[in-house]
Formats: sequence, structure tokens, C-alpha cells
Amino acid sequence: MVPPGTFTASHLETRRKIRRWSDRYYKRRMLHLKERSDPLEGAPQARGIVLLKKGVEAKQPNSAIRKCVKVQLIKNGRQITAFAVGDGAINFIDEHDEVLVEGIGGRMGRSYGDIPGVRYKVIKVNNVSLNELVHGRKEKPQR
Repeated sequence: MVPPGTFTASHLETRRKIRRWSDRYYKRRMLHLKERSDPLEGAPQARGIVLLKKGVEAKQPNSAIRKCVKVQLIKNGRQITAFAVGDGAINFIDEHDEVLVEGIGGRMGRSYGDIPGVRYKVIKVNNVSLNELVHGRKEKPQR
């Protein structure tokens, strides 16, 4: 430890800069690791094309098949799995539909609830809100 004195400030400042890299949040922020690993590239939402519909089994102790879709993002071609929220929502989504996906709201960008490996949810199908379709307030346009 350097004793307090006239020229200590620069020494403390230098040491603080070095020590900050031990903080995992600082390191991730400075190296832009979230933007690099995130398929949406830091954006809140992204468009994609549905490749296939699939069921994902819920984790213990629940026993259900959560209806999900495999989506290829338009902006970078990456493939992600997105959850279709709502009762019978999967019936409004067909292969080759254009969907809008966003984060599902789990812990720090990780999966949510009992759906393993699924980090995103579908919010629009062919520019119509999936919630509106599920509640019967709108009809899906034919492409």
C-alpha cells in the first residue's frame, strides 16, 4: 500500500483501472460480449422466417410440451428457438411465415421458467400481433 501523499492519486487511479477488470459485469460491458454472443445483436426485437414447429418438454416437476418454433433471423441468418405464447397460438404460425421475436424476460438473457434452452418468444406473425390472433380480435392475412 502506498502511503497517502502528494503523488498518490495517479498510482491509485492506475491500480483502480487494472482491478476493474476483475468485475465480470465491467469486463462483459467493455468487451461487448453480450452484443457478440446475442443472436439479436443487442436489438430488442428481430424478424425471422419460421423453419419448423416443434414441441419442447418442460423441466421437472412440470410435465407438458411447450409449443415452440425454430426461426431463422433475417438480419444475420442465425437460428433460434422461440416460444409461441398463448393457448393454441401455435396454430396461427405456419412454416415460412415471417415472425417478430423478442426476449422472453428470463434471468440475464437466459431461458425462462420451465422451458429449457428457449430464450425468445413470438410476438407478431405476418405483421399481426399473436396476442390479437389468439383472442380472436384479428385474423391472420393470407400471403
